[in-house]
Amino acid sequence: MKTILVTGGAGFIGSHLCDYLLAEGHKVICMDNLSTGFKFHIKHLLNKKRFRFIKHDVVKPFSIKGNIDQIYHLASRASPVDYQKFPVETALSNSIGTNNLAKLALKKNATLLFTSTSESYGEPKEHPQKETYWGNVNPIGIRSCYDESKRFGEALLMAYHRSKKADIKIVRIFNTYGPRLRPSDGRVISNFITQALSNKPITIYGDGKQTRSFCYVGDLVAGLVTMMNSRFIGPKNLGNPDELTILELAKKVLQFTGSKSKLIFQKLPLDDPTKRQPDISKARDLLLWEPKVKLDEGLKLTIDWFRMLPMIK
Repeated sequence: MKTILVTGGAGFIGSHLCDYLLAEGHKVICMDNLSTGFKFHIKHLLNKKRFRFIKHDVVKPFSIKGNIDQIYHLASRASPVDYQKFPVETALSNSIGTNNLAKLALKKNATLLFTSTSESYGEPKEHPQKETYWGNVNPIGIRSCYDESKRFGEALLMAYHRSKKADIKIVRIFNTYGPRLRPSDGRVISNFITQALSNKPITIYGDGKQTRSFCYVGDLVAGLVTMMNSRFIGPKNLGNPDELTILELAKKVLQFTGSKSKLIFQKLPLDDPTKRQPDISKARDLLLWEPKVKLDEGLKLTIDWFRMLPMIK
């Protein structure tokens, strides 16, 4: 049994990770400032003896008594709507927050896993994207508060590893979806499902030919844990390589919801990538991990969860 700290643990991915780790028999400390996470996501865990919740922002100094074996750092706004509304807070979560956790990991002799992002590749000139690709990011663009702070977080942790022998892991997460996505978080799957269930027009930015590759949250969490318990530093891509266009995704959501919503097209947001597909060869070969849940199955599970939410009934 390990004692594991999960920052951003009341968020979309973080809450699923807390579930997984508790089911594996570990003690879990969930830290979240609840800026985009919700206690609703972890309500079923609050009375468990091996679970502890701390409301705190990782940017601010903190200390935790006792032993910590592993730290998963997921504390960052991840949707464009959120991080463009709170750009400074986002940049600091991935820089100062990461620095605070690196110091904690050294003090506790813990392994720290940093969840970086496919956005570190920017508007890619290499497709699909391998970990060896350095990316094509606008360093002062509207998305740079997220993209560049994640890239900095990677660089900072590699510096800690090289100079102080910190035990670190880096993963680059590609588009993830599933139950507990916030309806208002601005990501394409939550947007489409919310609009479809409300029979409102489905908004497609650009011509809909831009592509994404979507990984079900359960598969992603299994990848995070596998990476944490491996001998590798990374970075490693974690995502589903099955690529489809945004227009194809919209049609699937319409089909599975039975919605009468119409498709409307609006201008593509600034610096929005036109393609995204992970090369997961390293994850397959070295971690023996690959996603199992097909998009159709995962979308139906996600739609079922959205149907339960009172705000979109």
